[in-house]
Amino acid sequence: MEGFISKKDLLEKTGISYGQLYRWKRKNLIPEAWFTRKTTYTGQETYFPEEKIIERIEKIKRLKDDLSLDDLARFFSPSLDERKFSKAFIIEYNIVSKETIDQYMNDEEITNDSIDQMLSLYMIEKALQSGEVSKEEAILFFEMIQMHAHQFHQMNCELYLIRKKGVFTCFLVSSDSVLFFDRDTKVLLCLNALKCMEELKVKIHEAEAKS
Repeated sequence: MEGFISKKDLLEKTGISYGQLYRWKRKNLIPEAWFTRKTTYTGQETYFPEEKIIERIEKIKRLKDDLSLDDLARFFSPSLDERKFSKAFIIEYNIVSKETIDQYMNDEEITNDSIDQMLSLYMIEKALQSGEVSKEEAILFFEMIQMHAHQFHQMNCELYLIRKKGVFTCFLVSSDSVLFFDRDTKVLLCLNALKCMEELKVKIHEAEAKS
């Protein structure tokens, strides 16, 4: 199956055991939806989305010595918690650059910033660092993220930034959607909200370990 990996091959490739895999599943570190039963010539076999499952397992292996399984479950949860972070903390540990904060949030708004606001800033910074999006276009992207941030709690979604004949736009879709564009449309960037949240949480965890 293209894009998928069998359970047997997954265990061999990642070096984990059958017991670890299903323990992590029970602890919600690996989503139930990633376990897909398929009929093969030898019977039923379990397959996983290869890129997602390997990336997740490598993150678990890297973090499990510092975090409990319950903490890891919260870490990988798509929900956004209500923790607060100071502007000084965000800048000192380069979670989001001072330039991005100064450009898109004023001091009053950022002083007691929560992780959902940080995610918006983090995604804006990724868009700017891609070199495909101007500062003016990034403002439109930022406004769209702020408007639809509640969707990040409910669905695994992707944010597309596109340009057609010089006109920029951006939109949010379910990550399992298949999109087709005409030849005049350039996809500038596609960001997975859940993946960005995981990256952000890694940066926060590493920063807190240093502080």
